[in-house]
Amino acid sequence: MLTPSSVEVLSPAGSPESLEAAVRAGADAVYLGGSSFSARASAKNFTDEQLRQAVEYCHGRGVKVYLTVNTLLREDELPAALKFLEFACSLPVDALLVQDLGLFWLIRKAAPQLPIHASTQMSIHTPAGAKFLYEQGMERVVLARELSLSEMREIADGCPVELEAFVHGALCMSVSGQCYFSAMLGGRSGNRGMCAQTCRLPFSAPGGTGHDLSLRDLSMITRIEELRQAGVCSAKIEGRMKRPEYVAAATAACRQSADGLPPDPFLLSDLESVFSRSGFTSGYPDGKLGVSMFGTRTKEDVTGATSAVFARLHGLYREERSRVPVDLFLTVKAGEPVCLSAQDEEGHSAQAISDILPEPAVNRPLDQERALAQIQKTGGTPFLCREAKCQLEDGLSIPISLLNRLRREALDKLLEQRAHHTPIPFSAPCLQETPHEPKQSLAIRAFFASAEQVCPEAKDCEIIWLPLHTPLSQLLRLREEGYPIGLALPRAFFGGEDTVRRLLSERMEQGFISTWSGNLGAVAVARELGAELHGGFSLNITNTASLRWLEDLHFSSAELSFELTLEQCAALGGDIPRGIVAYGRLPVMLCRNCPAANSPAGCKNCTQPPLLRDRKGADFPVQCTRTGGYRYTEILNSVPLTLHDRKREIRGQDFVVFRFTVENPVETGNILRSFTSGENMLSHYTRGLYYRGWEQC
Repeated sequence: MLTPSSVEVLSPAGSPESLEAAVRAGADAVYLGGSSFSARASAKNFTDEQLRQAVEYCHGRGVKVYLTVNTLLREDELPAALKFLEFACSLPVDALLVQDLGLFWLIRKAAPQLPIHASTQMSIHTPAGAKFLYEQGMERVVLARELSLSEMREIADGCPVELEAFVHGALCMSVSGQCYFSAMLGGRSGNRGMCAQTCRLPFSAPGGTGHDLSLRDLSMITRIEELRQAGVCSAKIEGRMKRPEYVAAATAACRQSADGLPPDPFLLSDLESVFSRSGFTSGYPDGKLGVSMFGTRTKEDVTGATSAVFARLHGLYREERSRVPVDLFLTVKAGEPVCLSAQDEEGHSAQAISDILPEPAVNRPLDQERALAQIQKTGGTPFLCREAKCQLEDGLSIPISLLNRLRREALDKLLEQRAHHTPIPFSAPCLQETPHEPKQSLAIRAFFASAEQVCPEAKDCEIIWLPLHTPLSQLLRLREEGYPIGLALPRAFFGGEDTVRRLLSERMEQGFISTWSGNLGAVAVARELGAELHGGFSLNITNTASLRWLEDLHFSSAELSFELTLEQCAALGGDIPRGIVAYGRLPVMLCRNCPAANSPAGCKNCTQPPLLRDRKGADFPVQCTRTGGYRYTEILNSVPLTLHDRKREIRGQDFVVFRFTVENPVETGNILRSFTSGENMLSHYTRGLYYRGWEQC
C-alpha cells in the first residue's frame, strides 16, 4: 500500500447533537449506530428517521457516514439486521462497520456494492489477517488498538486495504472483540455493546496499584503525520458515549493536525480537562508497554471540566463550517429575470431566478465589484466560494436584498441536491435453516497450555491441542505415544507473524497439519500453508451464517462462542461439525499489556501464573504466552466452567472441548475421567452463560 496523501478525520456521533458538533468542528467522516446492533448500545444512537436526517445532513456538507452494525448477532436477530441494512442502503450510508462474520457473509451477498469496514472488534493485528479480509471483500480494516506504528506499517505494506487507526480516546485493557469479562460477571457482553467497564473496577496484581486493568486514554493528535507515514488513511476518535463538547474539541484538534498545523495548545488543554485518565498515553504506537500506560480517572480529572471550558468548546460548533467549494455565476440582463447559478465539484448545480426584472439605474448602476462582493458572502452556510463570475449589462440596477435572496435560494437548492445519493441495490438472502444433526456421538477434544499437563486419558480424545510453540521433540514424542496431536495457533501475535509462519511450516513438514485458529490472522497463515482448519471459540461464532462462511472457507470444524446459551447453540444450522467448551477456566480477557507488569519493576517473568484479585476477594489467574517472536496475556476466570453433570443437555454438538490451563496432569486426568461418568467433582465452578445467556439488548 502506498502512503496515503492525507488522513481522514473520523469522529464519533453517539447522538444528533454530537453529529452536528463533529461536522461543524471539521470531521471528514462520522461513525454512528442505529437503534440496534451497535457496539455502543448505551449511546443515544439514531432512530431510523434520525439516521435518514443524519445522512442527508452529512452528505450535503461533504461528510461521509459510516454505520456501525458491529455486534455479534443471535440467529433470531439476523432477519431484523438485514432489514435494517436494506434501509441503510436506501439512504445510502457510505460504509458499514461489522464484527459478526455471518453478517459480513450475508451482506456481501445482499449488497455487494456496499463498502464494508472490519470493526476493531474483529481483532485484526497482523498483515496476513488484513490481507485475508481484503481478499474476502473488506475495503477497510480498523486496526487493533495495541499495534505499534512499525506494525501498522508492516500491515500497510502487505496489501492495499485501507487502514483506520484510533488517534484519541479510551483504551480497553483487552484486545477488542476478545473481552468476555463483563459478560461472564454480569451477562452484559462487550461483544453486544453492553460492556459494564469491568476493567475500571479495582483489580490488584502483586506489586501493582490496585487498578491494574485500567489504562490511560490514547492520544496521538499531535502525531497524525506519523500515522499517515505508517500507512493509516483514517484517524478515528473514540467517544460515542461522550458529550458534544468533547467530540468538537477532539475533532477540531485532529483537523488542525491533519491539515499540517500544530494543534492549538489551549484547545488540547481544554480537551484534557473534558476527559482524561491521569493524562494520556502513546505507549502502544510507540511500542512501550508497562506501568506508564496505566491510569485512572482522578478527582482532578473530573473537576477540570468547568462550565467555562464547556462554553469555550461549544463555540467550536455554534456556526456552520464553510467547507464545500462552490462556483457562483450571476447573470443580469435587461428584460430578463436575474439568475444566479451555483455548482459544486461533484457536478451538482442549482439556479435561483428572480420574479422581477432589472431596472434602468437612476443613480448608481450595479457593477462587477459590488455584485461579486455580495454573491461571495457564503458565511453561515456549508459552502465556500471558490470562484464567482458575473455577466452584467451596463446601466442596470437591482436591490442588494434580491442578490442576497438569490444566493440563499441557490445554495439551499444545491445543498438539497447534495444530500441525496443513489441508493445501493439490496437483495435479501434466504435465511431458512434447520438445526444441525450430529453424525456421531459426542466426541471429546482437549486443549493443554503445555505438554507437561498431558495425561494418559487424553489418548482417548478425538484431538488434543497443544500450543504452536511446543518444542517439536515433545510433539513427536507424544504422537509416537499415541496422542492425536493438533497445533493451537496463538490467539495474538503482534509483530510475530513470521515466527508463527516458520513454526507452523516446520511442524507441518513433520506431519502436524491440524490447526486451531482463534483469530483471523492465524486463519490466514494456516490457509496460506495448506493446513487443516479448525475454528476456535474466539472467532465468536454465534449464528448459522458464520458457520456457512467457515464452510465456504473449507474449515473442518468450529467451536461456538461460549457467550451463547445451550439452547442457542442447539438451534444453529449448517453442515460443519461444531462443538462447545465444556470445561475450563475461560479466558475473560486477551491483553498485550500484562496487569502483573503494572509496577515500577515491570515484567516479573513469572514462572507460575500470578493472581489478579478483585474487590470481593476473587482471584483470577494471569497466564502469559511468551516465545521469541510474540507474547500475549490471558486473564482466566476465577472458577472453572463445567458441564460434567449436564451432558444430556448438550444438543446439536459434534464435540466438547476441555481447556486445561493451570491444572496439573493428575487433575487433567481426573477431569477427563469424571466427564465420562457424568460426575461433577468440583465444589466451586460456574455454568458460564450456557443457561443465563447475555443480556437481551
